[in-house]
Amino acid sequence: MLFEKDKVCVRKLEDKDKYDLVKWLSDPEVLEFYEGRDNPFDMEKVDKAFYDAENKDEGCIVEFEGKPIGYIQYYQVDDETKYEYGYKDERVFGMDQFIGEPTYWNKGIGQILVTAMVDYLLKEKQAGIVVMDPQAWNNRAIRCYEKCGFKKIKPLPSHEYHEGEYRDCWLIEYRK
Repeated sequence: MLFEKDKVCVRKLEDKDKYDLVKWLSDPEVLEFYEGRDNPFDMEKVDKAFYDAENKDEGCIVEFEGKPIGYIQYYQVDDETKYEYGYKDERVFGMDQFIGEPTYWNKGIGQILVTAMVDYLLKEKQAGIVVMDPQAWNNRAIRCYEKCGFKKIKPLPSHEYHEGEYRDCWLIEYRK
């Protein structure tokens, strides 16, 4: 287990989690916000995206009261991306997450999760800055991140391919 806070537990991704990932990433309600409704995942796609040895992201499962409800990943931002975002010598980590069980949306769990992961990255990974790049239209997520202390830094035009088109995103950051 990486950490636990207020009934939210984050642990490393295990082989048994493939079934939950397939369930979540084939649900149109979830895909609207993560990956896109035109991009559902089957077992093969989950294996390639989340379990490939080449993947440098640290994938984790989010549990609430012992039930798997979502996914979160973190990674040290590579030099090319740091340059694109305007960072130089800082130790920058990125993170992405989704709650895959819609019945757990709008209950404050995302705020607990994001705050706890930021604390983990600052303390355990010595991050100086934590960044995310939510799509600009995803106001619910952006409000959550701002409540957690993230600030909008700059727009990222046509940054992420989602549902047949390139979408604008925001670079947001949390600084120590």
